[in-house]
Amino acid sequence: MTLSLRRFTASNFSYQHLPFDRFLDDAEALGRERVELWGIAPQLHIPRLSDAEARAVRRRLAERGLTAHCLTPEQVMYPVNLASPVTWLRAESVALFRRAAEVCAELGAGLLLLTPGRGFEDEPAEAAWRRSADAIGEICEYAGGLGVTCVLEALQRVESNLVNDARGLARMIGEVGAPNLGAVLDTVAMAAAGDTVDDYFDALGDRVRHVHLIDGRPTGHLAWGDGELPLADYLAALDRRGYAGHLTFELFGDGTYAFDPRPAVERCLAAVRNALPAA
Repeated sequence: MTLSLRRFTASNFSYQHLPFDRFLDDAEALGRERVELWGIAPQLHIPRLSDAEARAVRRRLAERGLTAHCLTPEQVMYPVNLASPVTWLRAESVALFRRAAEVCAELGAGLLLLTPGRGFEDEPAEAAWRRSADAIGEICEYAGGLGVTCVLEALQRVESNLVNDARGLARMIGEVGAPNLGAVLDTVAMAAAGDTVDDYFDALGDRVRHVHLIDGRPTGHLAWGDGELPLADYLAALDRRGYAGHLTFELFGDGTYAFDPRPAVERCLAAVRNALPAA
């Protein structure tokens, strides 16, 4: 399946300082069909979002011809850690993701994005690894009963001391062994680890179910053109490997995109349009 611009979602990354409807209006105006929703206060704070409010979000999407594709609860800046050695924190983190799976079902989103968490730097890595795997397995089992697929993303070393590259991601997914657990390819985490698109597909194959396609130097979560990563090479490799899923611009940068997010998204769409492989 040839990559096309239709497979790029809208996302409310960088819209956290604006009304949620501003994001929805921009998504419609930019011709998007699906959205990846960042679950963060004040827009979509998972612990406080009721079923009725989630259904209302679904209706607001539908009014603009949009559907929810992926829900990504905030789990790096917030006190959320699936591998925490602190029992109450780990339990509350699992509970947040169980609730997020319920929200996914109400939104009609098929994907729930997870990250592995981290252990203490001075404890044996395998102890934290086991806590993470157990928590991910519990969440996947619960989500599966709701018809939701989970996707796990490797993080940069500053964000996690557990899963940082394609091989580690494949190992974790294999150990969890859940049929509804796939992988996220994030180009910034990939570049930081020294991996390539081919490394991800060699390790994970069709378990790559979602892509965060962003520029960096090599890190930074930048709009395309603000970093140094090879967009055309990435798109050609994804196309060559037969990637059939959707892609999202996960834009954070230095925080300035949040002042006026739409121009950065427009630049990303234009860059992809110019770099897509010929049909």
